[in-house]
Amino acid sequence: MNQIRCKTGQSCPKSGVYRFDGYLDGTNYPTPHPHEREIPLAERNTAPPVHSANKGCYWLLIRLA
Repeated sequence: MNQIRCKTGQSCPKSGVYRFDGYLDGTNYPTPHPHEREIPLAERNTAPPVHSANKGCYWLLIRLA
């Protein structure tokens, strides 16, 4: 399976559980809170930012729903 990755503001291509995969600015700091590291997203929902850091990020699909 090809890796499915989306970024803050994009529509998610598949429903599943997504893992934080770095910020849009290329950093990994500050570390997201534990409850923000993996999130469920439904197909066509908009990928969120990491709210605790107020930064856009990439999300990597790790498990299909």
